[in-house]
Amino acid sequence: MAKIKTSYFCQNCGAQSAKWIGKCPACGEWNTYVEEVVQREEVTPTTAWKVGNTSSAQVANKPKPIADISSQEQHRIVTQDQELNRVLGGGIVQGSMVLIGGEPGIGKSTLMLQIALSLSGLKVLYVSGEESEQQIKMRAERLTAQTSDCFILTETGTQNIFKQIELVRPQVLIIDSIQTLHSSFIESGAGSVSQVRECTAELLKFAKESGTPVFLIGHITKEGNLAGPKILEHMVDTVLQFEGDRHMTYRILRTTKNRFGSTSELGIYEMLGTGLREVSNPSEILISQREDAFSGIAIGATLEGNRPLLIEVQSLVTPATYGTPQRTSTGFDAKRLNMLLAVLEKRGGYRLGAQDVFLNIAGGLKVEDPALDLAVCASILSSFEDMAIPSTAAFAAEVGLGGEVRAVNRVENRISEAEKLGFTDVFISKYNKKGLDFSKFSINIHAFGRLEEVFANLFG
Repeated sequence: MAKIKTSYFCQNCGAQSAKWIGKCPACGEWNTYVEEVVQREEVTPTTAWKVGNTSSAQVANKPKPIADISSQEQHRIVTQDQELNRVLGGGIVQGSMVLIGGEPGIGKSTLMLQIALSLSGLKVLYVSGEESEQQIKMRAERLTAQTSDCFILTETGTQNIFKQIELVRPQVLIIDSIQTLHSSFIESGAGSVSQVRECTAELLKFAKESGTPVFLIGHITKEGNLAGPKILEHMVDTVLQFEGDRHMTYRILRTTKNRFGSTSELGIYEMLGTGLREVSNPSEILISQREDAFSGIAIGATLEGNRPLLIEVQSLVTPATYGTPQRTSTGFDAKRLNMLLAVLEKRGGYRLGAQDVFLNIAGGLKVEDPALDLAVCASILSSFEDMAIPSTAAFAAEVGLGGEVRAVNRVENRISEAEKLGFTDVFISKYNKKGLDFSKFSINIHAFGRLEEVFANLFG
């Protein structure tokens, strides 16, 4: 009988060690090493999906000069979900592997089942290791889109999954979830580093050799990162993050890695009883509809990939009551907020050092676009002076350490979006005026070079 071989793996990054150690030398985490069995059978896992197939002879690849390699555009499957098409870069690339992560209960399974049911004319195999066939059927009945080309399989063993794939021959494969699968070639439990890595390797081999796109649903840790070894994110072609508050109806599908498109795109959905509804104009939900004018509210124009968004920046400035002033921001970089407060105090002369400052980006978005600087400064000063900014004004400019209003990229897209939503005034940098045709806009464009000029125009 062969001796069972074991090794220790870091549950955070997947690093391997011959013995247990307290601190992982790769990622620096403590007490993350777990012993796992690594004894394998003679059949290699990466060819397991071809077991029983007589045409599985491996042909050795040979190096080619790069000039002899033919370059052709990847064929994409365009779905009915325009938000998914956007984040994937135009559609589903054949032979690609997409990993979708998110909080429990956020709607990952609903999203993937809805996509599977909407792919009419394509044979889809939905493999679930977490729910029964009856549970999936109950969810499918709530969704509006129905198709007879969607097959449901409740299985966790990869060998049996590949046998069913040989019979069904799907054009799209969905796995819910990768942490529930286990391969018989690895003796450790499902969800371990070894199992996640080997199951992903088998599915990746299948996707690349058969040209079938594969969607993997992944769990996340309490820190919000994808569970399993970090190599899982390196192996797949695209990583999507499904975000949102479970107590709110809106969900955001964000791209964090994409080999076939931009990584700055996002899609917005609304969770309804009949499934996820695409939000084609997210600016309407990111700007609150209010009847009365309130101080501390400014509208900023930002870009997420190719999509311009107008979002609401909310600020509250109050005298500090506990000695040390608080600086709290939600959805905006706290260090950048501190920098803007220092600019307002040093260059503008506003005494904010003894004030508590709270900043919030409405709608649950996390924004890194420096074009929101001017909107943040305007909202803070509006709350500090208790003077409301006109609800028809929008801002799109960066603020420098010298108090100058700096230019931002693609300002025409931002102005067009503001004009489309009914705004009458937009404040930009005067350095954006070069090459900008003001005549094609009916909105009033105010261009300034200094912060004090903007504030003088707003508050007099």
